Amino acid sequence: MTQQLTLALSKGRIFEETLPLLKAAGIEVTEDPERSRKLILPTNDPAVRVVIVRASDVPTYVQYGAADFGVAGKDVLLEHGGEGLYQPIDLNIAKCRLSVAVPAGFDYASAVRQGARLRVVTKYVNCARNHFAAKGVHVDLIKLYGSMELGPLVGLSDAIVDLVSTGSTLRANNLVEVEHIMDISSRLVVNQAALKLKRERLQPILAAIEAASQAKETTAQPS
Repeated sequence: MTQQLTLALSKGRIFEETLPLLKAAGIEVTEDPERSRKLILPTNDPAVRVVIVRASDVPTYVQYGAADFGVAGKDVLLEHGGEGLYQPIDLNIAKCRLSVAVPAGFDYASAVRQGARLRVVTKYVNCARNHFAAKGVHVDLIKLYGSMELGPLVGLSDAIVDLVSTGSTLRANNLVEVEHIMDISSRLVVNQAALKLKRERLQPILAAIEAASQAKETTAQPS
């Protein structure tokens, strides 16, 4: 009997950029999550299905075995802690950066140097806490789930810690990037039990995805 494999993905950029890598492994998702109301999508392989979950929930589904493998951003994995997960491959997709941003005109360097206690809104509390602790900067962290940019605009915070891709949202809200915390990309994560019990089925898929990711990265490098 063929073993069923379940892959956890989130909608949007990660889903779109994972599709070509799956295709290299011979797997094609046969329904569009933006058009379908289904949360479990079939593929051209009856033994492989895709579950559509929130990006922040991908590690949890994989950790507890509800999904055998999944794709999650480094930011999400750092917040989750990565317990029970095998993280074999940086897919080099959905690239962005985690940064500190403040309102234009706010003297961030002086505030940090003078030991002011900054109020910071973020969804990435663990990453932000570690960053500021390493710098010896005192911060009050306020966790938000919606638009971080609103925090400084309404006086909720002095700064934000958020993902930045093009920076256009920051500029539109009169915010400037003042500190780069880390580069972010998405990783393939695998349930540790599934890696043992379904190794024969999983390993060729993981190998094909890794090869496709490396080939894509090589062609993207300037010669």
